[in-house]
Amino acid sequence: MTGSSSASSAHNSASVICDVFRGLPAPEVARILAEIVASRAPALASRTRATDDPMEIHRLSQEGGAALLAEVEAALTAAEIAAVKVAGSPVTGAVQALVAAKESNRGVAVMSNNSGECVREYLAIHGIGEMIHAVIGRPALQSDLMKPDPHPLLAAAKALDANPAALVLIGDSTTDVEAARAAGVRSIGFASKPRKWSTLAEAGADVVVVAMDAVADALASAGSI
Repeated sequence: MTGSSSASSAHNSASVICDVFRGLPAPEVARILAEIVASRAPALASRTRATDDPMEIHRLSQEGGAALLAEVEAALTAAEIAAVKVAGSPVTGAVQALVAAKESNRGVAVMSNNSGECVREYLAIHGIGEMIHAVIGRPALQSDLMKPDPHPLLAAAKALDANPAALVLIGDSTTDVEAARAAGVRSIGFASKPRKWSTLAEAGADVVVVAMDAVADALASAGSI
C-alpha cells in the first residue's frame, strides 16, 4: 500500500477494524428502528419492516421528515454504542496494520456510516485510538452524505491534510469502493468473506486482499515515508 496517508472504512458489516453488530445483531437493531418509524410515519412501515439493515432504515426515515430522522438517528447511535461494547476483538490483522501505518509515519483516518461516537468508543475500549488521526462518522442528519457518497473520503483528506490522490481506502463493501472512486482515492478491497472477492473487484477496487495481515505486511515492507 503506497501513499502518505490511509483511510480505513468501518461500517455495519464485518469491516476492516471490527464487526460492530457482532454481539448485538443488526436485525434486532433494525426491528427497533422500524417500529419507531412505523409509529411516527405509518406510510413507511412496510418498507422499513422489510429490511434488516439499520442503515437502510436510517435512510428511509428521512422521508418522514426532520423530526423522525433525528429520532431514528439518536436511537441508532445509542444502539451502536451499546453494540461496540460487546463487539469483541478487532478483525485479525487490523491492529497490526495500524501499528505498521504508525511506524511508517502514515496518517490514518477511520470513516464509518456508523456514528463517530461508537467508533471512538470502540477505539477507546481496545486502546487503539492513539493510532488514529481522525474519525469521520455518519454525518449528523444527512444520510445522503454517507458512503457511497464521496463526502467521508473528502472529509478524511481534509482532516489528514492530504490530497485525495495520496490516500488509499481500505474497505470491505462496494459502497466503500464506489465512494473512493468518486473521491479520486485508490482502494484496497478487504474480502472478509469468499464471495466478496469478485464483488469488490467488479466494483473497481485497485487491489483485493483476503486478510488484513496482508495490508500490515505491505505497510511494514514499504518502510517509512
